Parts: sequence; structure tokens; C-alpha cells
Amino acid sequence: MERKRTEEFEVPGPVPPVKPLDRFGFVKKESNSSPENLNKSGSANEQEREERRVRKWRKMIGVGGSDWKHYVRRKPHVVRRRIRKGIPDCLRGLVWQLISGSRDLLLMNPGVYEQLVLYETSASELDIIRDISRTFPSHVFFQQRHGPGQRSLYNVLKAYSVYDREVGYVQVGLPLVQQYLFQFEQLVREHLPKLGEHFTEEMINPSMYASQWFITVFSYSFPFNLALRIWDVFLHEGVQIVFQVGLALLKYCHDDLVKLPFEKLIHALRNFPDEAMNPDILLPMAYSIKVSKRLEELKVVYEKRNGKTVESAESRGKQVQAVKQKNTSNEQ
Repeated sequence: MERKRTEEFEVPGPVPPVKPLDRFGFVKKESNSSPENLNKSGSANEQEREERRVRKWRKMIGVGGSDWKHYVRRKPHVVRRRIRKGIPDCLRGLVWQLISGSRDLLLMNPGVYEQLVLYETSASELDIIRDISRTFPSHVFFQQRHGPGQRSLYNVLKAYSVYDREVGYVQVGLPLVQQYLFQFEQLVREHLPKLGEHFTEEMINPSMYASQWFITVFSYSFPFNLALRIWDVFLHEGVQIVFQVGLALLKYCHDDLVKLPFEKLIHALRNFPDEAMNPDILLPMAYSIKVSKRLEELKVVYEKRNGKTVESAESRGKQVQAVKQKNTSNEQ
């Protein structure tokens, strides 16, 4: 039965034709006016500066991440500052494993991932196969139908759906997203009162434009270089960066947005100008917006109104964080 459900995933499709790729592996678009392409051709001084930055990061994490925990304990503020400036592309895969704790979990559970992938079955396998083709279809790693990229992603999603059968495979943690949208709406009214009032007059609420921000952490339709920078911070500091970036976007475009009627407003909120997507402009603005204390207060308000209906995704995140802290303590 299970073999029939996944047999269509056994044979890879034809290899797509070779096309020019950007530095992240995406097929290049005809236009070269994106922030990524504008910043791509750096001077010799910029290249030297990037090489120095990579050397600093290598020294900080050590061989294979061996010095990471020690450095985080000694200089947490330096780590935070460097992550906010952006993790070097060549080290991002390793650093994401270190800051998320996934590397420790993998080492502490040898063979578990292989067991979940090879010997367990999931009720969500067909759903996963159907959705995979929509994941970064213009990226070279995911272009071949049932190829190595799609197969790797399938394995990860299947393994999790088996590991946590209560959650399984879901695209949206709806109760948690609803909480985030409630919190974001209040923050817009407090930080950008004129725009918040305009949204109310035009009957605009965050579910009309911000749901994907929280569901995908800006990876759905935002420039990939910006999404990576946001994910750097998200994995280290948590979901508050989504609120900060969202507020920064609205603040950057504030004067234009307050003049627009409903239809044009919806379009603008889903199509921000290229200059607003420059991470070196947007992210410093986001970091300057303080929201952590207010988010906790608004969470309490939301839970009182809704009888604590929020899924335990946050508690799951805290469990992972506790594992990371425990491992750090054991190293001392």
C-alpha cells in the first residue's frame, strides 16, 4: 500500500536545460536591477573586506564548529552583532546548524533520521510529494522533478511528519499565525499610528498581506539575499525579527501607503519597491524597533481573549532551546 503511494517518487524526471544561475543557484532573470545584482559586482576593497570577515567567522566557529559554544559563552554580543551583519555564504550551512542546535541533536541521535526516512511510513507522503514541486522551482537544486533536491526535501519533511505524528505535515500552524497577526496589528497601531488608522479606514488587516511573512519567514516572495539575512537572525533570536522587518517595511513606505485607496494599498503591500528590499537599509531599521517586551504583553492579551488556543509551537521551540542550553552547560 505504502509502496503504491510513493512509487511515483521513485523515477526522476528529465534534467532541465542548463541556464545561467546567480550566486545562490537560481535561474537568472532577464532584468539585472534587483538589489542582489546591484550589489553583486563589488570592488577589490569589498572583496578583501569579505575575505577578512570570513576569516573572523572561521576563527570564531573553529574547525567544524569546535569553538562555537566556547565563543558564544565568552562573547555573546559579538556573535549577535556578526549574525545581524550577515553570515558569510560559504559558512551559512554550518552556522545555521550550530545556532539552531540541529547539529547537536543529530550527533546525540545517531541513526534516528535514517530510521525515520527508510523504515517508517507517513500518512502525509502524497501531500508532501505534491507540494515539493512548488518549492523554489527556479532553483537548480529543485528543478528536476523527483531529482536529488526534491528527494532530499521529501526525506526531511517525511522524517518530521513521522517523528512528530501529532503535528504531522502541515503547511500552516494556523492558531499561532493568528496570534502573530493580532500582535502585529497592535504594533502597527502603536508604532505607526497614522498608517494604522488608514488601514482601519480602508478595512485592511494583516491577514491580507502579512500571513506569508510569518508562515514562511519572508522566504516566499522576497529577494533571496534578504530572506537569508532574515533567517540568520530568525534562527538565532527567534520570531521577533519577523515583526521588526514587517514594521520596518511599513515604516520605509509609510508616506506612500497612507495616500493609497484599498485596491492600490493591497497591491503595494504585496509588491514593495526594490530599494525597500535592500538588507543593508532595511535590517538596521528593523533592529532599531524594540518589540520583545510588548510582544509578551500582547501574547497574554491574545490568550485571555482566545482561551489559550495557540498551538505549542513556541513551547516546542523552547524545548529545543533548552537542549541547546543543556549541551552548552555540559561543555563547561
